[in-house]
Amino acid sequence: MLELVQAGGWLMYPILLCSVIAAAIVAERLWTLQRKKVIPEKLMTGIWTLLSKDQLTESNILAIEKGSPLGRILAAGLVNRHLSRDLVRESIEETGRFVAHELEKYLNTLGTISTITPLLGLLGTVIGMIKVFTAITVVGVGDPATLAGGISEALITTASGLSIAIPSLIFYRYLKRKIDELIVGMEQEAMKLVEVLHGERSPQDYAPAD
Repeated sequence: MLELVQAGGWLMYPILLCSVIAAAIVAERLWTLQRKKVIPEKLMTGIWTLLSKDQLTESNILAIEKGSPLGRILAAGLVNRHLSRDLVRESIEETGRFVAHELEKYLNTLGTISTITPLLGLLGTVIGMIKVFTAITVVGVGDPATLAGGISEALITTASGLSIAIPSLIFYRYLKRKIDELIVGMEQEAMKLVEVLHGERSPQDYAPAD
């Protein structure tokens, strides 16, 4: 491995740095974006219970807010539950935008890595070929070792850049899709809360089927 890095030249170091950053982002986002962490299954049930028993307190709302991204959105509605339907929805939507932004944390960096690593590899290719032609100019084509060094540098950096860019792009697309699905799920749960708070539906309408 070390020999490949050395053979690829100095551009291998930023490419390797990109690979480390990409791996860290993917691991962190996969852990953070688990559905059970973002949209806890029993959260709504607990809220229905508190509302039906008129036991919803500020400390309960604070606990809901800190428990999950969905809890943060629902807490915004619960805090303003005595206001009009439009104002409750507005508060939920405003908080939802911040939550959605947090769910997309680091994704721009991952997308950037998937874009720049092939360019770094291409730059390595150009530098390697410049070395080849420089060697041809100086010593001619009679020194295969000199020519092979430049060619190998060109090929190694290109292959390394692509090997980082391809999985980075795959995970970027996957995580974007996952976030979109989570946002839709949170919107559905938030609408349930709004409808219950304003008497349009009862909690039993949303009770899971036995």
